[in-house]
Amino acid sequence: MSTIEREQFDQYMMPNYAPGDMIPVRGSGSRVWDQQGREYVDFAGGIAVNALGHVHPALVSTLTDQAGKLWHTSNVIATEPAIALARKLCEATFAERVFFCNSGGEAVEASLKLARRYCSDHYGPKKDLIIAFDNAFHGRSLFSVSVGGQPDYRAGFGPLPGGITHLPFNDVAALEAAFSDNVCAVIVEPIQGEAGVLDAEPRFLQAIRRLCDQHNALMVLDEVQTGVGRTGKLYAHEWYGVVPDIMATAKALGGGFPIGATLATAEVASSLVVGTHGSTYGGNPLACSVAAAAFDVINTPEVLDGVTHRRMLLEDGLQKISSRFDVFETIRGRGLLIGCVVSESWKGRAREFLQAAQDAGLMLLIAGGDVVRLAPSLIIPEADITEGLERMESAVAGLCAAEQKAASVS
Repeated sequence: MSTIEREQFDQYMMPNYAPGDMIPVRGSGSRVWDQQGREYVDFAGGIAVNALGHVHPALVSTLTDQAGKLWHTSNVIATEPAIALARKLCEATFAERVFFCNSGGEAVEASLKLARRYCSDHYGPKKDLIIAFDNAFHGRSLFSVSVGGQPDYRAGFGPLPGGITHLPFNDVAALEAAFSDNVCAVIVEPIQGEAGVLDAEPRFLQAIRRLCDQHNALMVLDEVQTGVGRTGKLYAHEWYGVVPDIMATAKALGGGFPIGATLATAEVASSLVVGTHGSTYGGNPLACSVAAAAFDVINTPEVLDGVTHRRMLLEDGLQKISSRFDVFETIRGRGLLIGCVVSESWKGRAREFLQAAQDAGLMLLIAGGDVVRLAPSLIIPEADITEGLERMESAVAGLCAAEQKAASVS
C-alpha cells in the first residue's frame, strides 16, 4: 500500500498546478492504472508527449541499455548518442545544425536568442524586433512567455523583455502592415495548441515566409506540440509548403523522456559560437538515445500514415457523440492534435468534460475554457480508440443528463 497520497501534493509542492485526485502509477500502451488499480484509456498522451504510448518496448530497451553505459558527461565532451540523434534530425528535415536542451521552452528560448544574435551579427543591433501572435504559447521562461500571446501568463513577472510585437493570428493584412526592416524574426505555431487548437491558414504561413525573405528576417517555427509525427507529417510545416530558418521541437521528440532541440540552417546556426549559449543537461546520452529510438519508430510511413487513419476514426466518433448530444460546434486541428470546440451552452465549461471523462475512465485535455483537446499516442490501437470513445460518450451522456435535471428543477 502506497504511503503517497494526493493531499501531500498540496502540502509539499508549490501551488502552480492543480492536479485532479487520481494518481497514476502504471501505464502500458494507451492504458493507465491508478493507485486503486482502476484503468483509464489515455487520450491525453502527457499533452502530446507520449507519442508511442507508455513504456514502449523499444524505448525501454534503449534506455536500459544506455543506463548501463553512460549517463552524463558535459558539453565539453561530445557523445555518440547526441551526434547520432543530431544526424537523424538533419537528414530528415531542413536543418543542418542542432542544439539540444531539455524542454520545449528551452528550445524556444534558444531559437529566439539565436535569431537575435544572427541579426545583430549580420545587420546590427537595431534589427531586433520579434513579431509574435495573440494567444500563442511558447513556454514559461521570461523571454518565451513574453513572446507568447497570453497576457495572463505574463502578469506579475515584469519588467519583461522588449522588442516584441503581437499581432492577430492568421491576419495577413496586419502582418504586412507591421513588417519593416527592423524585424529580426517572426515566431509562429503551425497550430496554436494552448489557444484552442487553431490551425494556421496556408496563406498566412506563406506570407510570413515571403515577408521574412523580403526583409532579411528569420522565420521561427514553434513545433513543440505539432512536431514529430503529431499531424501525420514529421513536422506540421510540411503540410504548408514552407521551410523555416529555425525550429523548436520537444514533447514527442523523446517519447516521454525530457528533451528539446533547436534546429537551424548552417548559416543561421553559425552565430551561436562557443560560449554564446548552453545547457548543462542538453544532449544528455540517456535522453538522446531514447529520442533516437522514438524517432526511428515514428519517422516511418506506417506510423505517419496511421496518424491520418486514427484521426478519421476519432473524428467520426466525436462527430457521432456531438450529433447525439449537441456538445461540439466544430472539431479542429490536424492528425492526432484534436480540438473539440464546445457548443454555446457549454462555453467556458470544457473542464467539466475533462472531469466527467476521468470519472468514466478516460484521460482528456482542455485548451482554454471552450475546447476539449485530444493528443493520444500516435500508435493508439483501434480497440483503445473504440473503448475511449465509448467512455467519452458515457461521460457526455452523464453531463447532459445532469444539466437537464438541473434545468427541470430550476
